[in-house]
Amino acid sequence: MSIDVDRFRVELEGERERIRAALASVNHTESLTEETGDLATGPGDHIADNATDTFMRELDEGLEENAEHLLDEIDAALLRIDDGSYGLCSACGRPISEERLEAVPYATLCIDDKRALERSR
Repeated sequence: MSIDVDRFRVELEGERERIRAALASVNHTESLTEETGDLATGPGDHIADNATDTFMRELDEGLEENAEHLLDEIDAALLRIDDGSYGLCSACGRPISEERLEAVPYATLCIDDKRALERSR
């Protein structure tokens, strides 16, 4: 099997840039108090609004963590392209199907080994 690694490189680099842009839009450089004002409820403040602001901030932080993990996966896939191991299962060494790489371009396991891993959890 011969896969078009150049096509996957372009796809991975594009995804990396898209995720970086998304990260920049949720990156909080100020504290929650600085972004929303004093969290103490006072005249005109509603506790539900403060709770919503806090929830949204925590949600953004979770998204940031997931995005950073995904960026690590993408960077590792780009390194595998460079070293010639892209598209090979890290467990059994067999080629990962092109269909799987199209769905998950940073995949490190063939579908059989991925399923085995999921069953063992």
